Amino acid sequence: MGNVNEKVEAASSAPQNTEAPKKLKPCCACPETKKVRDACIIENGEENCQHLIEAHKECMRKAGFNI
Repeated sequence: MGNVNEKVEAASSAPQNTEAPKKLKPCCACPETKKVRDACIIENGEENCQHLIEAHKECMRKAGFNI
């Protein structure tokens, strides 16, 4: 069956995929903040939605995009 410690060590030594967020296309990243931001801009104008625009930019940065 195997030792539990062997399984933990095997899992921790597996290569980490640190580039996964960069493979995500900008158009598909952060759909939750993008949808709210876009709706606000359409209804209220860009100048009235700066807080949502900044929230979306922050989400994009966390996803690995240079914005």
